[in-house]
This record gives sequence, C-alpha cells and structure tokens, in this order.
Amino acid sequence: MSIDRPVPVPRTAVPLGITDPVKSARAELKAALAAIEVKANAPRRASEAVDRKVHEVREKAQQNPGAAAAAVAGVAALVGFAVWGIVRAYTR
Repeated sequence: MSIDRPVPVPRTAVPLGITDPVKSARAELKAALAAIEVKANAPRRASEAVDRKVHEVREKAQQNPGAAAAAVAGVAALVGFAVWGIVRAYTR
C-alpha cells in the first residue's frame, strides 16, 4: 500500500529531488535560516517550555489535588516569609 501524496518536509530540512543547483542552494539557505531562527528565538523557546511545564503541573494537580494544594500553601508561606523578612529588614 503506497501513498501517492507528497510527504511534508519540516521547515528546517531540504526537500529531496531538487536538481537545479540554484534552487538547491536557495532551499539549503532557507532551511539554514529557519534552523537558526528556531534555535535563536529564545523568547519563543522559553514560552514553549513554560507552556509544557504548566501543562505537566496541571496534569499532576488533577491526579493528586491534595499535593497540589499543599504545594500552593507552601509557596504562599515561603513568599509571605520572604516579604516579612524584607519589610522587617527595611524598617530596622
């Protein structure tokens, strides 16, 4: 069973079957620039990493809501103590 439709090529890959050297060079340059953009776009990569981590945390929170509530309470207490310490040091 074969598929007659073309296989999609990622933006960072050069399609096979290009015989013209100029078109091949353009395709290689386009792929290289796309790879550089993917690698160098730090804000986008950070945003995607945050989105993945948020998704993981939400899944864990749905699986174990008690632990999630305890974690939230712990973080809130930690922030409260930090603010209290900063204010206390500032007022002395």
